[in-house]
Amino acid sequence: MSSTSLDHNPPHVPDPNQKHKHSRKGPSTQAIHEGARRTKEYHALIEPIVQSATYTFSDTQDLCDFMETRMWGMHGNRTEYGRYGNPTVSAAEKRVAALEGAQECVLFASGMTSITSTLLTLLNSGSHLVITDDSYRRTRQFCTNFLGNYGIKCSVVPVGNYEALEKAIRPETRLIVSESPTNPYLRCVDLEKLSELGRRHNVKTLIDSTLATPINVRPLDFGIDLVTHSGTKYLGGHNDILAGALCGNEQLIALIRQQLWILGGVLDPQQAFLLIRGMKTLGLRIARQNENGNSVAEFLENHPKV
Repeated sequence: MSSTSLDHNPPHVPDPNQKHKHSRKGPSTQAIHEGARRTKEYHALIEPIVQSATYTFSDTQDLCDFMETRMWGMHGNRTEYGRYGNPTVSAAEKRVAALEGAQECVLFASGMTSITSTLLTLLNSGSHLVITDDSYRRTRQFCTNFLGNYGIKCSVVPVGNYEALEKAIRPETRLIVSESPTNPYLRCVDLEKLSELGRRHNVKTLIDSTLATPINVRPLDFGIDLVTHSGTKYLGGHNDILAGALCGNEQLIALIRQQLWILGGVLDPQQAFLLIRGMKTLGLRIARQNENGNSVAEFLENHPKV
């Protein structure tokens, strides 16, 4: 075992220095600068909090132009109502997307809202999903108890048992859900094998990567379709916010974002601002936590009672 955790990686997790080579910016630089505009309102150095539920238009033509471009998806960050977008939230979304190497990210009011909104978007009556047994307890409860009320069936399989997982897939299966590392037992999923299974059976894959963080592993790099985070944990970093994030390709995220506008579990600008603040130290915090964890592992490995 190496002397520092920065040189140590769990099985099937690539070297962090290698996996980001395709980006001109390293993850710590992305965590500080991605999504930030060079020139900001009021000449602010950091992204300002745009605390507004509604937005103004200069005249009727300005409103007509906005409505016309919105129909074609070309309005960018401009919006007319806070549930449909916010500049501070958009800046945070761009930063999380960059860290995950994703085309797009959509933020939610909590990690559970990210999960529930995604599942309600991708599943409908008569469909089926597979979830691993060591996934977050509330996620499993939503899948096994709540979704059944809407005619959605769920199979629970042991995490790491890919033969059982493949056997659980049915013609009506639409989604495979897992967590990696799992909470609380820290079991890791073979992301390449999981994504291959999904592609072979034409089933979407969703990984909750909260405990890994994009500093340690980026599931999309392994072919996973969607990755979610509870931003409340490592992304925020200060135990003072609730936030959820979902990353993936632009088509899937656009579909889920439109459903979010209906379900309403949007992130507010104050929480987005605090999330941006927290991500600025993400690389430093995870490096130290990796180092500390590795030291504990080395201690236990050499302890006569272990």
